[in-house]
Amino acid sequence: MSLKEQITEDMKGALRARETARLSALRLLVAAFRQKEIDERVDLDDAGITGVVEKLIKQRKDSVAQYQAANRQDLADQEQFEIEVLTAYMPQPFSETEVAELIKSALAETGASSAKDMGKVMAWIKPRLAGRADMAAVSAKIKTFLA
Repeated sequence: MSLKEQITEDMKGALRARETARLSALRLLVAAFRQKEIDERVDLDDAGITGVVEKLIKQRKDSVAQYQAANRQDLADQEQFEIEVLTAYMPQPFSETEVAELIKSALAETGASSAKDMGKVMAWIKPRLAGRADMAAVSAKIKTFLA
């Protein structure tokens, strides 16, 4: 079953179980990937849907930070719940050792030796880590390897 079909089935299940908060989060997800399909005139595969989910999670994390800064814990809790629902559709994240091994492979493959080669390394590693690691943390680790 594709990721799109699983999300649609989960949405139907939430509707039948009358889980309004979960249903709302899933409807936002379905609307987001359908909008992307319409805008780009493509049929998204699992990788495309994972990208949409990742973008929505990032937006929710930003919202949580803003709501907490504004002392609106009720809204922050709602966004946090949506993050939990969306995270279920992300692939299993890589462990720290797996990320380190992949960084070493990227450095060897690209021949990177200084911070000037950061772009080449990121271009090599980003498709392999898509949705499975925090790219900001990976970038920081690459910088330490190159330093």
